[in-house]
Amino acid sequence: MTEPVPALPLEVLHRGWNTFGIATLTLQDGSTVRRALEDHGQAACVLPYDPERRMALLVRQARVGPAFWGESAEFDEAPAGGLDGGAPEATAIREAMEEAGVRLRRLEPVAHAYSMPSVSSERLWLYLAPYESADRVGSGGGLHAEGEQVLVVEVPLAALADQARTSRLPDLKTLVLVQALMLRAPALFAA
Repeated sequence: MTEPVPALPLEVLHRGWNTFGIATLTLQDGSTVRRALEDHGQAACVLPYDPERRMALLVRQARVGPAFWGESAEFDEAPAGGLDGGAPEATAIREAMEEAGVRLRRLEPVAHAYSMPSVSSERLWLYLAPYESADRVGSGGGLHAEGEQVLVVEVPLAALADQARTSRLPDLKTLVLVQALMLRAPALFAA
C-alpha cells in the first residue's frame, strides 16, 4: 500500500517523527485560510477480545498527553501503531503481536476515522478482533528500540463497559472500540 499524496499545500515548520506546518485550506465560498496541522501519517488500532472468557487485551504505556494535564502518564489503550506504508489490517495484526503478544486471525472492521480533524491529519483504521487463550503466543511489550515499554493488561469486558458508561475510559479510540463491541455483541457484556 502506498501512502496517499497530500492534497493541501503545507508550509513545513518542523519535520521529525511528526511534521508540523501551516496548511492552506480552501473554504466553500472559495476563500482560503491558513491552519496549523500536525501530520504523522495513518494508524491502525485493534481491540482484541476473548468471547469465551469475556476479556479484552489492552496495553499500558506512558503517554505525554495525559501527563501534560497532570494526570498519570500510564495509559491503558487498545494496541495501535502507524501504518508505515503497510495495509491497515496488516498493521493491526502486527501491533497486536508486538504490543500485546496475541496472534489475531480475523479482524472485524469498525471504521476509519480522524482523531482530531481540526489540527491533525491522522486517519485511524479501527478493528475488533476475537482471540482465544491459545493465541497468546508472545510476551508483547512493544519495541524497546522505539522507546516502548508496554505492559499487557487483560481486562474483563464488563469492567470496560462500566468504564465506558461512567466516563472513565479516557482513550478515544479504545472507547469507540468498546462501544462498537457493546453494540455488536451485547451478550458478551451481560451479567
